[in-house]
Amino acid sequence: MASPRPPPRRRVRPADLESRRSNAAIPVAVTVVLLGLYLGTYSVLVTGLLGLILLVSAGSLLSTRLNPLSPTFYLTRKPSFLAIGIVFLGALVLFGGAYFLWTQHGGPLFPAV
Repeated sequence: MASPRPPPRRRVRPADLESRRSNAAIPVAVTVVLLGLYLGTYSVLVTGLLGLILLVSAGSLLSTRLNPLSPTFYLTRKPSFLAIGIVFLGALVLFGGAYFLWTQHGGPLFPAV
């Protein structure tokens, strides 16, 4: 008597893997960048601090599923590399914006009282 064959395993294509990844951090990162550039007119330190937060968040997204930019804080899916790249790019934009505002005297270092 022959034993039944195991069911065929479905191969996972790269497109399927990418669809399992989360893009939840992208809209939040874009909002933080816009808010940081706006608040840079009040204090350049706020822009730099938000850039540092995005830089740490990009590192966190690379290493774990803990996502400080997600409303639920823990992702059920890993973040996409596009989302990680946009968060990192947002940090660079904020650092560049803080530098530009500082050199062009576009905003004070400390907020005015």
